Amino acid sequence: MKKIMAVVCAAPFAVLLLLLTAIAVMEYRKIPSKEAMTGTSMENVVPEIVKHKQPEVVGQEEAAGTPDEIEVPAAGETQPQTSPVAVLELTREAEVLLAGDICIQDYIAGYYDKDGIAGIVSMELRAEMLTADIMLANQEFAFSERGEPMEDKQFTFRVAPRYARMFTDMGMDVVSLANNHALDYGHDALMDSFEALEKEGIRYVGAGENYERAKKLEIIEAGGMKIGILAASRVIPVAEWNAGTARPGMFTTYDPTAILQEIEAGKKNCDVLLVYVHWGEEKAEFPEEYQVNMARQYIDAGADAVIGSHPHVMQGIEYYKDKIIAYSLGNYIFSARTGNTAMLRLTFKEDGTQAAQLVSVDASAFPLDAMPYERQDEFFRYMESISFGITIDEDGRICYTQSK
Repeated sequence: MKKIMAVVCAAPFAVLLLLLTAIAVMEYRKIPSKEAMTGTSMENVVPEIVKHKQPEVVGQEEAAGTPDEIEVPAAGETQPQTSPVAVLELTREAEVLLAGDICIQDYIAGYYDKDGIAGIVSMELRAEMLTADIMLANQEFAFSERGEPMEDKQFTFRVAPRYARMFTDMGMDVVSLANNHALDYGHDALMDSFEALEKEGIRYVGAGENYERAKKLEIIEAGGMKIGILAASRVIPVAEWNAGTARPGMFTTYDPTAILQEIEAGKKNCDVLLVYVHWGEEKAEFPEEYQVNMARQYIDAGADAVIGSHPHVMQGIEYYKDKIIAYSLGNYIFSARTGNTAMLRLTFKEDGTQAAQLVSVDASAFPLDAMPYERQDEFFRYMESISFGITIDEDGRICYTQSK
């Protein structure tokens, strides 16, 4: 799960550890390059294995023997030099995997009834989600069988609470409920969602039984770091969807004042703070001006990354003050019409640096699967074309070429 940098000196146990790790990684995790996938060379694979899978060890060089076995040299004698068994360096870092909109409709639930989680996502995608320290997405429906659909609303979504198990099966850790569908069937259905998620041990942000709960910062410890998550929506159909002092609802950000205050206060209690926001225009490839302005305000207030959803398509990516903004991750599990989409892997290190990588997804049919390599390059070039000052390499790694 955690990605730890380690340097291991030549020793029998280290060689065995590398071999065992290589087997585990190749079985459960996608090898990061085409060349490694074809098996033509292992030169570039071993450093990745060492980086991602070595155990976390803190300390200096290990001395041979126990304290009782170590002989103290007599006066004038020279202590013989001994080679260390191993030197392990600890680097604290946390990996967060983010997806866009998830909407479990009845026909999608049918795939789960028939084939379990294998009917929803492939083994390769599931491995990506399970191995991340934190998996986060937008839940754009209610887990409920209560309530009536909102009048005059074209699309309303809910599914039975038992399907919350699907999130557990795919490795979900936290979901955002700040969107324009979580209250489609009213306050009782929203409360049922809270209960269903809590039973599965899945945290939620952006909504709650009252305003204080809706705006709550969720903090998850991962990789020796405290990762804080806030969520808010700028898309709700009626004002009554706002959480109140004693009314269930959502935390919204039409006026950014409240969330800016929460970011400033919350950053004092965590190492990394993520803002997940529902905003923008549906089907629009480029963000609205207010999205750009708000994202930068969030970062100025202390956010380390801003992630968006709602447009149902991917929007561009940019960096502002060395912090990433992904304006929309589009749909993830929503419809076979989604086609090409991606998850975003963010790796945060204790020195404040961050790395980003797109995990491309073929969402043209169920189960969703990793995008074939022959389609990845075209997709990554498209993402570059709608983004701002970034490049994306053949493995989806995002590099920014301009600071803004």
